[in-house]
Order: sequence, then structure tokens, then C-alpha cells
Amino acid sequence: MNHKVQNQTINFIWGIADDVLRNVVKRGKYRDIILPFTVIRRLDVLLENTKDKVLETYEFLEKQEIEDKTTLYQVTKYPFYNHSKFTLSTLLNDPDNIESNLENYLDGFSDNVQEIISKFKLRNQLETMAEGNITYSLIEKFVSKDINLSPNISLNTKGEKLPALTNLGMGYVFEELIRKFNEENNEEAGEHFTPREIISLMTNIVFLPIKDKLKNNQQLSIYDPCCGSGGMLTESEKFAHELNDTLNFSLYGQESEGETYAICTADMLIKDKNPEHIYHGSTLSRDGFPTKKFEFMLSNPPYGKSWKNDYDYIVGDKKEIHDPRFYVGVPRSSDGQLLFLMNMVSKMVDSTELGSKIASVHNGSSLFTGDAGSGESEIRKHIIENDLLEAIIGLPKNMFYNTGINTYIWVLTNRKEKKRKGKVQLIDATEIYSKMRKSLGSKSYELKNEHIKQITNLYLDFETTQQSKIFDNEDFGYHKITVERPLRLKVQFTLTAIESLRYDSALTEFMKLIYERYKDKVYIGLKDEKKSIEKYFEENEIKVKPAELKKLFDIKLWENQRYLQDIANKLFEVFKDEIFMDYNLFIKDFDKELKKLDIKLSAAEKKKILNAISSKDENAKRVIKKVHKSSVEKEPELYGLFVDGKNFVEYESDSELRDYENIPLKEDIEEYFKAEVLPHVDDAWINKDKTLKGYEISFTKQFYKFTPLRDVEKIEEDIKKAFESSAQLLKELGL
Repeated sequence: MNHKVQNQTINFIWGIADDVLRNVVKRGKYRDIILPFTVIRRLDVLLENTKDKVLETYEFLEKQEIEDKTTLYQVTKYPFYNHSKFTLSTLLNDPDNIESNLENYLDGFSDNVQEIISKFKLRNQLETMAEGNITYSLIEKFVSKDINLSPNISLNTKGEKLPALTNLGMGYVFEELIRKFNEENNEEAGEHFTPREIISLMTNIVFLPIKDKLKNNQQLSIYDPCCGSGGMLTESEKFAHELNDTLNFSLYGQESEGETYAICTADMLIKDKNPEHIYHGSTLSRDGFPTKKFEFMLSNPPYGKSWKNDYDYIVGDKKEIHDPRFYVGVPRSSDGQLLFLMNMVSKMVDSTELGSKIASVHNGSSLFTGDAGSGESEIRKHIIENDLLEAIIGLPKNMFYNTGINTYIWVLTNRKEKKRKGKVQLIDATEIYSKMRKSLGSKSYELKNEHIKQITNLYLDFETTQQSKIFDNEDFGYHKITVERPLRLKVQFTLTAIESLRYDSALTEFMKLIYERYKDKVYIGLKDEKKSIEKYFEENEIKVKPAELKKLFDIKLWENQRYLQDIANKLFEVFKDEIFMDYNLFIKDFDKELKKLDIKLSAAEKKKILNAISSKDENAKRVIKKVHKSSVEKEPELYGLFVDGKNFVEYESDSELRDYENIPLKEDIEEYFKAEVLPHVDDAWINKDKTLKGYEISFTKQFYKFTPLRDVEKIEEDIKKAFESSAQLLKELGL
């Protein structure tokens, strides 16, 4: 079937919407009727030749009370059937009962078609059609002799031959209808429809490098974990067949949105593909193909979309990842796009010469969001360190229907060419595009065939140019080191410090409010005042957690704090208000005095008193944490072990002075620290236990183009002209 006839078929069906549905159905809802009826009419004509035999077999099965109706598949020679006595054409023989007969006809389809009808929510439209009195005219249009959706040649009303519509041709017709409806409804198109030129670019990138490795009659698979209406699957198969038409492909996909799943399943059905290879449900929480591996995987996962609904299935109550696809880490719950990528990585074939190839579209956050140790960084680390990342292609803005942001194609493979091993190619295609005459939602740019060829050649050439740069895998990695500085405390007993011990530090604000109102009554009990206190908090919009509220009414808490106050007062009589700038010496005297007073404190109680009377002071001595007899470090002071005679002193770190440095993997950590950190803070050290390795891809940074600032003289000249223009205008206005 040639493109001219295909387009005539598409235009005819498109015209049905305007001819029949106008003023009955909203324009944005035309597809809810046209798409399912297009599918049903295709199935209808495929089943025409075996209709009588199906009815005969079905009647026999019913009489024999045989529930299993799979025998009907053998009769139709298709993976579907319809046991209703009606066809779409015979429905027109009884106009008065066409609505009820149509329902009977729909009920006659096999379960797999019933699921498509259900997900399309077609039965919800039947009442609208009946109320608008368009059921007859709609069916009449679809069975018209002026359109041929049959795999056989037919004659139109003029007696002219209409070419047969093959499965491939029917698939093209259906896809074009989907595209036209999605572009018409551009505000929601981006959710499940990727522009065809983007898919075309992805298929070029995926298949061209390995075209010589594709063998005649080879059985291969293509998978899309968020397949939408199936465009990625069908277009990639179509492109591969252009390279080698003997290839046999199995198409697999998963889609969570019901109607879109129905469209994809219907598309598979009318192309004689296995509709059972399309799975309905969330890929993240319900993997439809847990044991399958695929040679080719293409996707455009949702970005910036929460995966909280899937969280419990992946992470669980104990915050431990129990889904093996995501064992390396999970991103923040507000954006799950990298989970889709890891899902595909987990399905890469590793037992064949061909291996697997992945192309996946993401926004910029996948490149750099997440610090070292985060789920996002760990995913990038896994992909890059396993040498799976082949290239990232930066696309122009405004390429998608529902977003104008920067997007990028990730290209992964587990069979890199020799020249690509250990390398990653970044391609800046952000300026390669044509402007559209009319925008479709956010989509105002498009890729022509020459643009696709240009970008593909940049990828295939694998050379360093202005738009293509080659990096080592390690260039995207860094060590994040934690830079510690010593805690310096001065100590002094003051009345204010002692008074603060009346309150638990975590509940100071609440306890202070209560004490000011009830004074020493807090040590007797506040049960009688509970309602009054709760009302006070509520009226003053003071938010108190239930657990905190429970503590506030606990007499023991108040008594324990008063006990600490009493001890602090006794120690105040010994130390007075003397200031100690060496915490290490003070703590020895502190312990001696407690022993003299025969006071035994728990570690927590002792800490509360010391916290109350201590404060940070940059002029104070460093607080010693521990003294070591020896060190295994080459340069111990870099890691917080400072030489003191024959010993090595480890100091407490000050969390408020803690800082972090990202050091490229190719740089030596110690050399960097000595050159970049110590000259500014000579008492700093590296917390070796907290050093992390992270990965990020600074795409924009690598292709940054400096724009020179304007000359000062030109700026002054423009300002002078602006003043002169303003003065002239004021003069003309007489001001």
C-alpha cells in the first residue's frame, strides 16, 4: 500500500470526527471514540470470513457447557474472536435497536479485546453517542465502501479497486491517527507521546553502529518500560527492518495509564504482534517481565514525577532496598526517571555477542542531581564504573509537547567498541534544529532528516569537535572529602547557664512557657492543668508533638532537671565564675570535684551540665577526644592524628566548622588537601571514614561558551544617548 492511499485512509477516518462527532463530543475527546472504533473495525473485517464457523463452534461449546473458548482462536486464525451474531455492517440492518445490538456485539469479543475496550472506556461513550443520535451514522462511516481497512482488495462505490491494508499498513494508519490526536491535544501529549523525530534519532543511534552485526532471520527483542502508545517499539522495529528486512522482532512494553495501554495493545493487535507482551501496571513496583532480557531498549520515562506510590514495593518498611533491579541505590522520591534507567540496565543481555543497547531520554537532573553517596550519584557511579555509558546527547529546548526544558539522550551498551572502552562521548546538539511554523504546546523546534543525520554522524565519527567531546570515565567522578576542624571550648559557670538547666535542651521553649505560668507546681504535677495547657498551645498556634507533650507532664523530667541545677550550684561555689580556656584541664578538675562531693552522674547527665557551661571560642584550646599510642597513617596529621611527644592526639571535631571538598578522581586527595585547604585552615584534617566517591556529568560546563562583556566606552555612550533622548523628550513636553 502506497503512502498516498494510506494518507487518504487516515484523512477519511480523521474526517469522520468532524462529520459525525462535532457538536456532540468535545473536540479534545474525539479520539476517545475514533481510536477504539478504528481498532474494532479492523478486527471486524479480519473476522468476517470465519464469522459463520465461529458462531457454529461457539454454539457447540455452549451446548457442551465447555467454558474454555480458546478453540475459537484456531477457527479465526487470529489471537482474538467475536461470538456475537452481529458484525458492524449487520448492525445497520436494525437502526431502531442499534445501541443495544452494538453492546451485544462488543460483549462478543474475546477477553483480550474486552480489556482493550475497557481501558479505552468505550462503553462510557455509548450513552453519549445514543443521546447525540450518532451511533448509526458513526458505524455507517466506518463500514463505508470508500474506506478499506481490510487485508483484501475491495471496490469502492465507484467500482474502483482499493488496495489491501496489510498489518504494517494498518499499523501506520493507526499510529498516524494517534499522532494527529496527540498533537491536537498537545497539552497532554508529552505524557505518553514522544515526537517521532526524537524516536528517529534514537533508533539511528541504537541500530546504525551494529547494523553489520545483525544476522539474517535473527530473533531479537525491543523493550520500552514506559511504552505509552507504543511509538518507540514500532518505530524502532520499522527502522531496523530498513537495515535488514529479514530480522524478526518481539516487542515488549509496559504502561501504567489505562487508555494509553489500550492504544498500545490495540496497535500490537492490529499489527499481528503479541498483545500479551504489553503489560499494564507500574514498571517500578510491578515489573511485567522480571526474568526477561532484551537486546534493544528505548524509552522516554517521566521526569520530575513522584514515585511515592511505588516506594513501599521497592524500599519497604525497614528502608532496605529489596528489589534487585535497584540494589545500587534509589533517587529521591520526587523523581523516578533514573529508576527506569536502572530497570533497563538490569535487563541487559550479557550472554551474546550482540549484548544490549539502550537509548533513554532524560532531563538535566539525571546528570547532576544528588551529592556523592546519594541514590542518584550511586546510579551514575554504577553505570559509568561498569563502562556502560557510551554517550549523552544534549537536545535542543522546546522539543517536547509539554515541556520546554533541556533534555538529553543517554546511550548505554554492554558491548562497547574498542575505541569507546573507558570513554564517554558528550554531544552538544542544542543548536541543531529548525523552528516550527506553528508551535504545538511547548514544542516549537523540530529535527529534520538532515539534523538527525548530522547528530548521528557526530556520534558515529567519535571525534573531538566543537559539538563532540570525548572523556575518560574517571573525568566524571570525584572524591567528596569531609574537612574537619577542632572543637574549641571555653568553660564558665554563670547564673544564666545554671538557670538553663531547669529545662531539657530539646524542650526548652515549651518548658519555659509552662514554668513561667505555674512555677514550682511543675514539681508537684500538672495533670489538673493538662487541658488548660493544651488549649493555650492551640490558641497560640504552638505546635507540640504528642511525644513531647507527654514528656512535659512527666514530673520525673522536671525533677531530674532540678537535680542537675542543684549540682551545678554546688560546683559554682567551687569554681566561681572563673573562665577556663582549656576544656581538657577543666574536665579533670570537674571530675575531681564531683568525687569530693560524692556525686555520681550518668554520662548523659554529665554531658547536660557541661553543655550548659561550655561555649565555643576560637581562642580556646582544642578539645581532646582520644590519645593514641601509635598511628598507621603515612601523614597522620592529614587525618586528624596530631603528634604530641610520643603520642598521637585525636581532637573532637566542630560540626559547625565542618566543610566539604570535591576532588576530581584523577587528582591525589592528600596533595589537593595540602595545596588547597591547609594554607587557609592549618588545623584542619580529613575525616577518612566519611570520604565518598560520587559521579556527576556537568554537560553545560563542558560546552560553555564565553560571551565577552561589552566595552565600557560603548556602555557609557549608550547611557549618554539615553540621557540626551530623555532631556529632549522633557523639553518637548515643556518640563
